[in-house]
Amino acid sequence: MFSKFISDLKREFSGYNAKKLMNDLMAGLTVCAVALPLALAFGVSSGVSAAAGLVTAILAGIVIGLVSGASYQISGPTGAMSAVLIGIVAKYGLQGVFIACLGAGIILLICGLLKMGRLISFIPMPVIMGFTSGIAIIIALGQVDNFFGTVSEGTSAISKLMSYGTLGFNPNMQSVAIGVFVVLIMILWPKKWASKVPGSLISIITATILATVLGFDEIALVGDIPKTLFMEDRLQLSAFNFKMLSDLLSPIITIAALGMIESLLCGASAARMTSEKFDADRELVAQGIGNILIPFFGGVPATAAIARTSVAIKSGEQTRLTSVFHSVFLLLSMFVLGGVMAKLPISALAGVLMVTAWRMNEWSGIKYIFSHKFKSAISQFLITMVATVVFDLTTAILIGVIYSAILYVASSGHLNVEFSSVDVERLPSQSYGEGIQRAVVAYITGSVFFGAVDSLHNSFENMPECEHLILSMRGVPNIDVSGAQEVLLLCRSCHENGKTVVFCGVCPEVRRYLDRAGVTEVVGEAAFYWSADKALSDLFASQRAVSI
Repeated sequence: MFSKFISDLKREFSGYNAKKLMNDLMAGLTVCAVALPLALAFGVSSGVSAAAGLVTAILAGIVIGLVSGASYQISGPTGAMSAVLIGIVAKYGLQGVFIACLGAGIILLICGLLKMGRLISFIPMPVIMGFTSGIAIIIALGQVDNFFGTVSEGTSAISKLMSYGTLGFNPNMQSVAIGVFVVLIMILWPKKWASKVPGSLISIITATILATVLGFDEIALVGDIPKTLFMEDRLQLSAFNFKMLSDLLSPIITIAALGMIESLLCGASAARMTSEKFDADRELVAQGIGNILIPFFGGVPATAAIARTSVAIKSGEQTRLTSVFHSVFLLLSMFVLGGVMAKLPISALAGVLMVTAWRMNEWSGIKYIFSHKFKSAISQFLITMVATVVFDLTTAILIGVIYSAILYVASSGHLNVEFSSVDVERLPSQSYGEGIQRAVVAYITGSVFFGAVDSLHNSFENMPECEHLILSMRGVPNIDVSGAQEVLLLCRSCHENGKTVVFCGVCPEVRRYLDRAGVTEVVGEAAFYWSADKALSDLFASQRAVSI
Protein backbone atom coordinates (compact mmCIF):
# COMPACT_ATOMS: atom_id res chain seq x y z
CA MET A 1 0.00 0.00 0.00
CA PHE A 2 2.85 2.39 0.88
CA SER A 3 4.70 1.82 -2.40
CA LYS A 4 1.49 2.36 -4.35
CA PHE A 5 0.88 5.59 -2.42
CA ILE A 6 4.35 6.87 -3.34
CA SER A 7 3.74 5.89 -6.96
CA ASP A 8 0.40 7.74 -6.95
CA LEU A 9 2.02 10.83 -5.45
CA LYS A 10 4.69 10.89 -8.17
CA ARG A 11 2.03 10.66 -10.84
CA GLU A 12 -0.17 13.27 -9.11
CA PHE A 13 2.63 15.86 -8.84
CA SER A 14 4.23 15.09 -12.18
CA GLY A 15 4.62 18.39 -14.04
CA TYR A 16 3.44 20.43 -11.05
CA ASN A 17 4.07 24.13 -11.67
CA ALA A 18 3.08 27.61 -10.55
CA LYS A 19 -0.17 27.52 -12.52
CA LYS A 20 -1.29 24.29 -10.88
CA LEU A 21 -0.26 25.69 -7.50
CA MET A 22 -2.46 28.73 -8.08
CA ASN A 23 -5.36 26.44 -9.08
CA ASP A 24 -4.93 24.52 -5.82
CA LEU A 25 -4.81 27.75 -3.82
CA MET A 26 -7.98 29.17 -5.37
CA ALA A 27 -9.79 25.85 -5.09
CA GLY A 28 -8.74 25.65 -1.43
CA LEU A 29 -10.08 29.15 -0.81
CA THR A 30 -13.41 28.27 -2.43
CA VAL A 31 -13.71 25.06 -0.40
CA CYS A 32 -12.90 27.05 2.74
CA ALA A 33 -15.83 29.36 2.03
CA VAL A 34 -18.10 26.30 1.86
CA ALA A 35 -16.53 24.49 4.81
CA LEU A 36 -16.46 27.41 7.27
CA PRO A 37 -20.22 27.74 7.97
CA LEU A 38 -20.69 23.97 7.79
CA ALA A 39 -17.86 23.30 10.24
CA LEU A 40 -19.32 25.77 12.72
CA ALA A 41 -22.84 24.42 12.24
CA PHE A 42 -21.88 20.76 12.53
CA GLY A 43 -19.81 21.50 15.62
CA VAL A 44 -22.82 23.10 17.31
CA SER A 45 -25.25 20.42 16.13
CA SER A 46 -22.96 17.69 17.52
CA GLY A 47 -23.56 19.08 20.99
CA VAL A 48 -19.88 20.03 21.35
CA SER A 49 -19.02 23.54 20.12
CA ALA A 50 -18.55 25.52 16.93
CA ALA A 51 -14.83 25.71 17.64
CA ALA A 52 -14.61 21.91 17.84
CA GLY A 53 -16.15 21.67 14.38
CA LEU A 54 -13.63 24.18 13.07
CA VAL A 55 -10.68 22.31 14.62
CA THR A 56 -11.98 19.06 13.11
CA ALA A 57 -12.18 20.58 9.63
CA ILE A 58 -8.66 22.02 9.88
CA LEU A 59 -7.01 18.82 11.10
CA ALA A 60 -8.97 16.52 8.80
CA GLY A 61 -8.09 18.63 5.79
CA ILE A 62 -4.38 18.31 6.55
CA VAL A 63 -3.96 14.86 8.10
CA ILE A 64 -6.56 12.88 6.15
CA GLY A 65 -6.16 14.96 3.00
CA LEU A 66 -2.43 14.22 2.70
CA VAL A 67 -2.82 10.43 2.74
CA SER A 68 -6.35 9.98 1.35
CA GLY A 69 -7.33 7.50 -1.32
CA ALA A 70 -7.44 10.17 -4.04
CA SER A 71 -6.28 13.74 -4.55
CA TYR A 72 -9.81 15.19 -4.54
CA GLN A 73 -11.08 13.93 -1.14
CA ILE A 74 -11.88 16.72 1.35
CA SER A 75 -12.72 15.53 4.87
CA GLY A 76 -14.23 17.22 7.90
CA PRO A 77 -17.25 17.18 10.22
CA THR A 78 -20.49 16.14 8.50
CA GLY A 79 -24.19 16.32 9.21
CA ALA A 80 -24.54 12.56 9.34
CA MET A 81 -21.85 12.30 12.00
CA SER A 82 -23.33 15.14 14.05
CA ALA A 83 -26.61 13.22 14.16
CA VAL A 84 -24.78 10.37 15.90
CA LEU A 85 -22.67 12.50 18.23
CA ILE A 86 -25.45 14.48 19.83
CA GLY A 87 -26.75 11.35 21.57
CA ILE A 88 -23.25 10.36 22.71
CA VAL A 89 -22.63 13.83 24.17
CA ALA A 90 -25.93 13.73 26.06
CA LYS A 91 -25.19 10.30 27.54
CA TYR A 92 -21.42 10.15 27.99
CA GLY A 93 -20.22 13.75 27.78
CA LEU A 94 -17.34 15.14 25.72
CA GLN A 95 -14.83 12.52 26.87
CA GLY A 96 -17.24 9.87 25.60
CA VAL A 97 -17.17 11.50 22.16
CA PHE A 98 -13.38 11.67 22.13
CA ILE A 99 -12.95 8.03 23.21
CA ALA A 100 -15.55 6.91 20.64
CA CYS A 101 -13.70 8.87 17.95
CA LEU A 102 -10.40 7.25 18.91
CA GLY A 103 -11.95 3.76 18.93
CA ALA A 104 -13.64 4.31 15.57
CA GLY A 105 -10.35 5.55 14.12
CA ILE A 106 -8.60 2.36 15.22
CA ILE A 107 -11.35 0.24 13.60
CA LEU A 108 -11.13 2.22 10.35
CA LEU A 109 -7.35 1.85 10.30
CA ILE A 110 -7.60 -1.92 10.80
CA CYS A 111 -10.30 -2.19 8.10
CA GLY A 112 -8.05 -0.34 5.66
CA LEU A 113 -5.02 -2.52 6.44
CA LEU A 114 -7.19 -5.63 5.99
CA LYS A 115 -8.33 -4.27 2.61
CA MET A 116 -12.02 -4.16 3.51
CA GLY A 117 -12.80 -1.15 1.33
CA ARG A 118 -14.97 -3.15 -1.06
CA LEU A 119 -17.48 -3.94 1.72
CA ILE A 120 -19.43 -0.84 0.72
CA SER A 121 -20.40 -2.57 -2.54
CA PHE A 122 -22.52 -5.03 -0.54
CA ILE A 123 -24.89 -2.30 0.65
CA PRO A 124 -27.74 -1.76 -1.88
CA MET A 125 -28.25 1.78 -3.14
CA PRO A 126 -31.88 2.08 -1.86
CA VAL A 127 -30.59 1.21 1.63
CA ILE A 128 -27.96 3.96 1.42
CA MET A 129 -30.58 6.42 0.16
CA GLY A 130 -32.91 5.53 3.04
CA PHE A 131 -30.02 5.80 5.49
CA THR A 132 -29.14 9.27 4.16
CA SER A 133 -32.75 10.47 4.28
CA GLY A 134 -33.12 9.16 7.84
CA ILE A 135 -30.02 11.09 8.88
CA ALA A 136 -31.42 14.21 7.20
CA ILE A 137 -34.60 13.87 9.29
CA ILE A 138 -32.55 13.45 12.48
CA ILE A 139 -30.49 16.55 11.66
CA ALA A 140 -33.59 18.63 10.96
CA LEU A 141 -35.36 17.47 14.14
CA GLY A 142 -32.19 18.02 16.14
CA GLN A 143 -32.10 21.69 15.07
CA VAL A 144 -35.64 22.57 16.14
CA ASP A 145 -34.46 24.04 19.46
CA ASN A 146 -31.71 26.10 17.85
CA PHE A 147 -33.95 27.27 15.02
CA PHE A 148 -36.95 28.23 17.16
CA GLY A 149 -35.12 29.12 20.36
CA THR A 150 -37.05 26.53 22.36
CA VAL A 151 -36.07 24.05 25.06
CA SER A 152 -36.58 20.28 24.96
CA GLU A 153 -35.45 17.17 26.83
CA GLY A 154 -34.15 13.78 25.74
CA THR A 155 -31.17 12.21 24.05
CA SER A 156 -32.72 11.37 20.68
CA ALA A 157 -34.40 13.58 18.11
CA ILE A 158 -37.76 11.84 18.62
CA SER A 159 -37.60 12.07 22.43
CA LYS A 160 -36.80 15.78 22.16
CA LEU A 161 -39.74 16.29 19.83
CA MET A 162 -42.11 14.42 22.15
CA SER A 163 -40.95 16.43 25.17
CA TYR A 164 -42.64 19.52 23.76
CA GLY A 165 -45.93 17.92 24.80
CA THR A 166 -45.04 18.42 28.46
CA LEU A 167 -42.65 21.37 28.29
CA GLY A 168 -44.63 23.35 25.78
CA PHE A 169 -43.44 24.89 22.53
CA ASN A 170 -42.70 28.61 22.90
CA PRO A 171 -40.64 29.86 19.96
CA ASN A 172 -38.40 32.91 20.22
CA MET A 173 -39.51 35.07 17.30
CA GLN A 174 -36.08 36.69 16.97
CA SER A 175 -34.48 33.28 16.51
CA VAL A 176 -37.20 32.24 14.07
CA ALA A 177 -36.76 35.41 12.03
CA ILE A 178 -33.00 34.87 11.71
CA GLY A 179 -33.43 31.18 10.90
CA VAL A 180 -36.07 31.83 8.23
CA PHE A 181 -33.93 34.61 6.75
CA VAL A 182 -30.97 32.21 6.37
CA VAL A 183 -33.16 29.51 4.80
CA LEU A 184 -34.59 31.97 2.27
CA ILE A 185 -31.15 33.32 1.32
CA MET A 186 -29.79 29.81 0.75
CA ILE A 187 -32.80 28.77 -1.32
CA LEU A 188 -32.89 31.92 -3.43
CA TRP A 189 -29.13 32.29 -3.87
CA PRO A 190 -28.39 31.89 -7.62
CA LYS A 191 -26.55 28.69 -8.57
CA LYS A 192 -24.17 30.56 -10.88
CA TRP A 193 -23.02 32.65 -7.91
CA ALA A 194 -22.84 29.66 -5.57
CA SER A 195 -19.89 28.25 -7.52
CA LYS A 196 -17.87 31.31 -6.42
CA VAL A 197 -19.43 32.30 -3.10
CA PRO A 198 -21.68 29.77 -1.31
CA GLY A 199 -25.09 30.93 -0.17
CA SER A 200 -24.51 29.46 3.31
CA LEU A 201 -21.58 31.83 3.93
CA ILE A 202 -23.47 34.89 2.64
CA SER A 203 -26.57 33.98 4.65
CA ILE A 204 -24.82 33.73 8.02
CA ILE A 205 -22.84 36.93 7.39
CA THR A 206 -25.95 38.93 6.47
CA ALA A 207 -27.95 37.30 9.29
CA THR A 208 -25.29 38.36 11.81
CA ILE A 209 -25.33 41.92 10.47
CA LEU A 210 -29.14 41.96 10.52
CA ALA A 211 -29.30 40.68 14.11
CA THR A 212 -26.78 43.34 15.21
CA VAL A 213 -28.50 46.22 13.41
CA LEU A 214 -31.97 45.26 14.69
CA GLY A 215 -30.69 44.77 18.22
CA PHE A 216 -31.72 41.14 18.57
CA ASP A 217 -30.39 40.50 22.08
CA GLU A 218 -32.61 37.52 22.94
CA ILE A 219 -30.95 35.03 20.63
CA ALA A 220 -28.17 32.60 21.47
CA LEU A 221 -24.75 33.24 19.89
CA VAL A 222 -21.89 30.92 18.98
CA GLY A 223 -19.65 32.40 21.67
CA ASP A 224 -15.89 32.70 21.92
CA ILE A 225 -13.78 30.93 19.30
CA PRO A 226 -10.45 29.90 20.90
CA LYS A 227 -7.45 30.91 18.81
CA THR A 228 -5.73 27.58 19.18
CA LEU A 229 -5.86 24.09 17.72
CA PHE A 230 -5.58 22.59 21.20
CA MET A 231 -9.06 22.89 22.66
CA GLU A 232 -9.45 23.11 26.41
CA ASP A 233 -11.80 20.12 26.22
CA ARG A 234 -9.90 17.34 24.50
CA LEU A 235 -9.19 13.65 24.98
CA GLN A 236 -7.71 12.91 28.39
CA LEU A 237 -6.32 9.39 28.64
CA SER A 238 -6.89 9.59 32.39
CA ALA A 239 -10.65 9.56 31.69
CA PHE A 240 -10.31 6.25 29.87
CA ASN A 241 -11.62 3.12 31.60
CA PHE A 242 -12.82 -0.25 30.38
CA LYS A 243 -16.38 0.28 31.62
CA MET A 244 -16.75 3.39 29.49
CA LEU A 245 -15.16 1.53 26.58
CA SER A 246 -17.69 -1.31 26.88
CA ASP A 247 -20.55 1.19 27.16
CA LEU A 248 -19.26 3.01 24.09
CA LEU A 249 -18.78 -0.13 21.98
CA SER A 250 -22.02 0.37 20.03
CA PRO A 251 -21.36 4.11 19.36
CA ILE A 252 -17.77 3.28 18.30
CA ILE A 253 -19.02 0.73 15.76
CA THR A 254 -21.67 3.20 14.58
CA ILE A 255 -19.11 5.98 14.03
CA ALA A 256 -16.72 3.60 12.27
CA ALA A 257 -19.48 2.22 10.02
CA LEU A 258 -20.71 5.71 9.20
CA GLY A 259 -17.18 6.93 8.52
CA MET A 260 -16.60 4.02 6.17
CA ILE A 261 -19.90 4.47 4.32
CA GLU A 262 -19.65 8.24 3.91
CA SER A 263 -15.98 8.29 2.92
CA LEU A 264 -16.18 5.44 0.41
CA LEU A 265 -19.41 6.72 -1.15
CA CYS A 266 -17.86 10.17 -1.46
CA GLY A 267 -14.77 8.70 -3.12
CA ALA A 268 -16.76 6.53 -5.51
CA SER A 269 -19.02 9.44 -6.47
CA ALA A 270 -16.12 11.85 -6.96
CA ALA A 271 -14.19 9.28 -9.01
CA ARG A 272 -17.00 9.39 -11.57
CA MET A 273 -16.46 13.17 -11.85
CA THR A 274 -12.74 12.79 -12.57
CA SER A 275 -10.46 10.42 -14.41
CA GLU A 276 -8.54 9.54 -11.25
CA LYS A 277 -8.90 6.13 -9.63
CA PHE A 278 -9.99 5.91 -6.00
CA ASP A 279 -8.13 3.66 -3.54
CA ALA A 280 -10.79 2.64 -1.02
CA ASP A 281 -8.42 0.80 1.32
CA ARG A 282 -6.00 3.71 1.57
CA GLU A 283 -8.93 6.03 2.21
CA LEU A 284 -9.92 3.91 5.22
CA VAL A 285 -6.34 4.04 6.50
CA ALA A 286 -6.36 7.84 6.11
CA GLN A 287 -9.69 8.16 7.91
CA GLY A 288 -8.39 5.90 10.65
CA ILE A 289 -5.22 7.95 11.18
CA GLY A 290 -7.17 11.21 11.17
CA ASN A 291 -9.80 10.07 13.66
CA ILE A 292 -7.13 8.66 15.98
CA LEU A 293 -5.35 12.05 16.13
CA ILE A 294 -8.30 14.48 16.08
CA PRO A 295 -9.72 13.77 19.58
CA PHE A 296 -6.33 14.63 21.14
CA PHE A 297 -6.93 18.19 19.86
CA GLY A 298 -10.58 18.35 20.97
CA GLY A 299 -12.16 17.67 17.59
CA VAL A 300 -15.05 15.39 16.65
CA PRO A 301 -15.09 12.43 14.22
CA ALA A 302 -14.51 13.35 10.58
CA THR A 303 -15.36 11.71 7.28
CA ALA A 304 -14.95 12.63 3.63
CA ALA A 305 -17.64 15.11 2.61
CA ILE A 306 -19.19 15.02 -0.84
CA ALA A 307 -20.23 18.71 -0.71
CA ARG A 308 -16.69 19.96 -0.12
CA THR A 309 -15.14 17.35 -2.42
CA SER A 310 -17.40 18.21 -5.34
CA VAL A 311 -16.71 21.94 -4.83
CA ALA A 312 -12.98 21.23 -4.91
CA ILE A 313 -13.28 19.32 -8.19
CA LYS A 314 -15.48 21.97 -9.81
CA SER A 315 -13.11 24.71 -8.61
CA GLY A 316 -10.21 23.19 -10.54
CA GLU A 317 -8.26 21.33 -7.85
CA GLN A 318 -5.09 19.74 -9.14
CA THR A 319 -3.65 17.84 -6.18
CA ARG A 320 -4.33 16.96 -2.55
CA LEU A 321 -2.76 20.30 -1.63
CA THR A 322 -6.24 21.77 -2.19
CA SER A 323 -7.33 20.02 1.01
CA VAL A 324 -4.30 21.36 2.88
CA PHE A 325 -4.84 24.92 1.61
CA HIS A 326 -8.52 24.81 2.60
CA SER A 327 -7.37 23.95 6.15
CA VAL A 328 -4.80 26.75 6.15
CA PHE A 329 -7.47 29.27 5.17
CA LEU A 330 -9.77 27.89 7.90
CA LEU A 331 -6.94 28.30 10.40
CA LEU A 332 -6.43 31.91 9.29
CA SER A 333 -10.17 32.48 9.67
CA MET A 334 -10.00 31.18 13.23
CA PHE A 335 -7.31 33.73 14.15
CA VAL A 336 -8.52 36.68 12.06
CA LEU A 337 -12.31 36.26 12.19
CA GLY A 338 -12.66 34.61 15.59
CA GLY A 339 -14.27 37.70 17.09
CA VAL A 340 -16.80 37.96 14.26
CA MET A 341 -17.66 34.26 14.34
CA ALA A 342 -18.34 34.51 18.08
CA LYS A 343 -21.30 36.79 17.28
CA LEU A 344 -22.96 34.40 14.83
CA PRO A 345 -26.55 33.59 15.89
CA ILE A 346 -27.07 29.89 16.65
CA SER A 347 -30.39 30.05 14.79
CA ALA A 348 -28.51 31.14 11.65
CA LEU A 349 -26.39 27.98 11.79
CA ALA A 350 -29.57 26.00 12.45
CA GLY A 351 -31.02 27.47 9.26
CA VAL A 352 -27.93 26.36 7.34
CA LEU A 353 -28.36 22.84 8.71
CA MET A 354 -32.08 22.75 7.88
CA VAL A 355 -31.33 23.47 4.22
CA THR A 356 -28.34 21.11 4.29
CA ALA A 357 -30.56 18.34 5.66
CA TRP A 358 -33.04 18.87 2.82
CA ARG A 359 -30.28 18.82 0.21
CA MET A 360 -28.72 15.68 1.71
CA ASN A 361 -31.58 13.61 0.33
CA GLU A 362 -30.77 11.97 -2.99
CA TRP A 363 -33.89 13.38 -4.62
CA SER A 364 -33.07 12.19 -8.14
CA GLY A 365 -32.66 8.60 -6.94
CA ILE A 366 -35.77 8.79 -4.76
CA LYS A 367 -37.82 10.16 -7.63
CA TYR A 368 -36.49 7.44 -9.93
CA ILE A 369 -37.46 4.45 -7.76
CA PHE A 370 -40.89 5.91 -6.93
CA SER A 371 -41.75 7.06 -10.47
CA HIS A 372 -40.75 3.67 -11.93
CA LYS A 373 -42.62 1.86 -9.12
CA PHE A 374 -39.75 -0.40 -8.04
CA LYS A 375 -41.63 -1.85 -5.07
CA SER A 376 -38.68 -3.70 -3.55
CA ALA A 377 -36.43 -0.61 -3.78
CA ILE A 378 -39.17 1.59 -2.31
CA SER A 379 -39.62 -0.76 0.63
CA GLN A 380 -35.84 -0.93 1.20
CA PHE A 381 -35.67 2.87 1.18
CA LEU A 382 -38.62 3.39 3.56
CA ILE A 383 -37.66 0.64 6.02
CA THR A 384 -34.07 1.89 6.29
CA MET A 385 -35.18 5.52 6.64
CA VAL A 386 -37.63 4.72 9.46
CA ALA A 387 -35.09 2.44 11.18
CA THR A 388 -32.48 5.22 11.03
CA VAL A 389 -34.82 7.65 12.79
CA VAL A 390 -36.17 5.16 15.34
CA PHE A 391 -33.01 3.15 16.12
CA ASP A 392 -29.30 3.91 15.96
CA LEU A 393 -27.54 4.15 12.61
CA THR A 394 -25.70 0.83 12.82
CA THR A 395 -28.95 -1.01 13.53
CA ALA A 396 -30.60 0.78 10.62
CA ILE A 397 -27.89 -0.33 8.19
CA LEU A 398 -28.13 -3.92 9.46
CA ILE A 399 -31.91 -3.90 9.12
CA GLY A 400 -31.66 -2.51 5.59
CA VAL A 401 -29.02 -5.03 4.49
CA ILE A 402 -30.81 -8.02 6.08
CA TYR A 403 -34.13 -6.97 4.55
CA SER A 404 -32.44 -6.59 1.16
CA ALA A 405 -30.89 -10.05 1.51
CA ILE A 406 -34.30 -11.55 2.31
CA LEU A 407 -35.78 -9.84 -0.75
CA TYR A 408 -32.96 -11.18 -2.91
CA VAL A 409 -33.39 -14.73 -1.61
CA ALA A 410 -37.15 -14.50 -2.15
CA SER A 411 -36.79 -13.25 -5.72
CA SER A 412 -34.02 -15.75 -6.50
CA GLY A 413 -36.28 -18.59 -5.37
CA HIS A 414 -38.32 -18.24 -8.55
CA LEU A 415 -36.53 -20.87 -10.59
CA ASN A 416 -37.76 -21.39 -14.14
CA VAL A 417 -37.64 -24.77 -15.89
CA GLU A 418 -38.83 -25.08 -19.48
CA PHE A 419 -39.14 -28.50 -21.18
CA SER A 420 -38.73 -28.85 -24.92
CA SER A 421 -39.06 -32.04 -26.94
CA VAL A 422 -36.39 -32.49 -29.60
CA ASP A 423 -37.47 -31.40 -33.09
CA VAL A 424 -35.59 -33.84 -35.34
CA GLU A 425 -36.18 -31.78 -38.49
CA ARG A 426 -34.21 -28.86 -37.02
CA LEU A 427 -31.17 -30.98 -36.25
CA PRO A 428 -28.20 -30.89 -38.67
CA SER A 429 -28.03 -34.68 -39.02
CA GLN A 430 -30.81 -36.78 -40.60
CA SER A 431 -32.32 -40.12 -39.62
CA TYR A 432 -31.97 -39.62 -35.87
CA GLY A 433 -34.55 -42.33 -35.44
CA GLU A 434 -37.41 -42.80 -33.07
CA GLY A 435 -35.20 -43.08 -30.00
CA ILE A 436 -33.84 -39.57 -30.27
CA GLN A 437 -37.38 -38.23 -30.61
CA ARG A 438 -37.88 -39.47 -27.06
CA ALA A 439 -35.31 -36.93 -25.83
CA VAL A 440 -36.34 -33.83 -23.83
CA VAL A 441 -34.24 -30.75 -23.14
CA ALA A 442 -34.88 -29.08 -19.75
CA TYR A 443 -33.80 -25.42 -19.80
CA ILE A 444 -33.09 -24.33 -16.22
CA THR A 445 -32.84 -20.62 -15.49
CA GLY A 446 -31.96 -19.15 -12.11
CA SER A 447 -29.87 -19.92 -9.04
CA VAL A 448 -30.26 -23.51 -7.86
CA PHE A 449 -30.07 -22.99 -4.09
CA PHE A 450 -32.02 -23.97 -0.98
CA GLY A 451 -34.79 -21.48 -1.70
CA ALA A 452 -35.39 -22.93 -5.18
CA VAL A 453 -35.17 -26.67 -4.38
CA ASP A 454 -38.94 -27.12 -4.02
CA SER A 455 -39.55 -25.33 -7.32
CA LEU A 456 -36.97 -27.54 -9.06
CA HIS A 457 -38.40 -30.73 -7.56
CA ASN A 458 -41.99 -29.85 -8.54
CA SER A 459 -40.96 -28.97 -12.09
CA PHE A 460 -39.31 -32.34 -12.73
CA GLU A 461 -42.17 -34.26 -11.17
CA ASN A 462 -44.32 -32.96 -14.02
CA MET A 463 -41.80 -33.28 -16.87
CA PRO A 464 -42.81 -34.97 -20.16
CA GLU A 465 -42.20 -38.68 -20.72
CA CYS A 466 -38.78 -39.31 -22.23
CA GLU A 467 -35.92 -41.74 -22.46
CA HIS A 468 -33.17 -39.13 -22.66
CA LEU A 469 -33.05 -36.02 -20.45
CA ILE A 470 -30.72 -33.17 -21.36
CA LEU A 471 -30.27 -30.65 -18.55
CA SER A 472 -29.35 -27.29 -20.09
CA MET A 473 -27.84 -25.26 -17.24
CA ARG A 474 -26.44 -22.34 -19.17
CA GLY A 475 -28.85 -20.10 -17.27
CA VAL A 476 -27.67 -21.31 -13.84
CA PRO A 477 -25.04 -18.89 -12.44
CA ASN A 478 -24.56 -20.68 -9.12
CA ILE A 479 -25.65 -23.65 -7.03
CA ASP A 480 -25.42 -24.57 -3.36
CA VAL A 481 -25.29 -27.90 -1.54
CA SER A 482 -29.09 -28.19 -1.30
CA GLY A 483 -29.45 -27.58 -5.03
CA ALA A 484 -26.64 -30.03 -5.86
CA GLN A 485 -28.27 -32.71 -3.71
CA GLU A 486 -31.57 -32.23 -5.53
CA VAL A 487 -29.82 -32.61 -8.91
CA LEU A 488 -28.12 -35.75 -7.59
CA LEU A 489 -31.48 -37.23 -6.54
CA LEU A 490 -32.91 -36.38 -9.96
CA CYS A 491 -30.05 -38.17 -11.75
CA ARG A 492 -30.36 -41.25 -9.57
CA SER A 493 -34.12 -41.36 -10.10
CA CYS A 494 -33.70 -41.13 -13.89
CA HIS A 495 -31.07 -43.90 -13.91
CA GLU A 496 -33.30 -46.17 -11.82
CA ASN A 497 -36.04 -45.67 -14.42
CA GLY A 498 -33.72 -46.42 -17.34
CA LYS A 499 -33.36 -42.83 -18.50
CA THR A 500 -30.16 -41.25 -19.79
CA VAL A 501 -29.15 -37.93 -18.20
CA VAL A 502 -26.64 -35.56 -19.75
CA PHE A 503 -25.70 -31.94 -18.99
CA CYS A 504 -24.88 -29.04 -21.26
CA GLY A 505 -23.77 -25.43 -20.73
CA VAL A 506 -22.64 -25.96 -17.11
CA CYS A 507 -20.40 -23.10 -15.93
CA PRO A 508 -17.11 -24.06 -14.18
CA GLU A 509 -18.23 -23.03 -10.68
CA VAL A 510 -21.46 -25.05 -10.90
CA ARG A 511 -19.55 -27.99 -12.41
CA ARG A 512 -17.17 -28.06 -9.43
CA TYR A 513 -20.13 -28.22 -7.07
CA LEU A 514 -21.71 -31.08 -9.04
CA ASP A 515 -18.40 -32.96 -8.94
CA ARG A 516 -18.14 -32.59 -5.18
CA ALA A 517 -21.80 -33.55 -4.69
CA GLY A 518 -21.29 -36.87 -6.48
CA VAL A 519 -23.35 -36.05 -9.59
CA THR A 520 -20.42 -36.69 -11.94
CA GLU A 521 -19.88 -40.06 -10.29
CA VAL A 522 -23.48 -41.04 -11.10
CA VAL A 523 -23.74 -39.78 -14.71
CA GLY A 524 -20.10 -40.12 -15.73
CA GLU A 525 -17.53 -37.64 -16.98
CA ALA A 526 -18.72 -38.07 -20.57
CA ALA A 527 -22.20 -36.80 -19.70
CA PHE A 528 -21.12 -33.15 -19.71
CA TYR A 529 -21.30 -31.10 -22.94
CA TRP A 530 -21.07 -27.43 -23.72
CA SER A 531 -23.90 -27.48 -26.31
CA ALA A 532 -27.16 -29.42 -26.63
CA ASP A 533 -26.33 -30.13 -30.29
CA LYS A 534 -23.23 -32.07 -29.32
CA ALA A 535 -25.15 -33.94 -26.64
CA LEU A 536 -27.85 -34.94 -29.15
CA SER A 537 -25.24 -35.94 -31.70
CA ASP A 538 -23.60 -38.31 -29.21
CA LEU A 539 -26.96 -39.65 -28.09
CA PHE A 540 -27.83 -40.35 -31.75
CA ALA A 541 -24.48 -42.11 -32.30
CA SER A 542 -25.02 -44.31 -29.26
CA GLN A 543 -28.62 -44.99 -30.35
CA ARG A 544 -27.41 -46.15 -33.79
CA ALA A 545 -24.72 -48.32 -32.23
CA VAL A 546 -27.32 -50.03 -30.05
CA SER A 547 -29.72 -50.59 -33.00
CA ILE A 548 -26.92 -52.05 -35.16
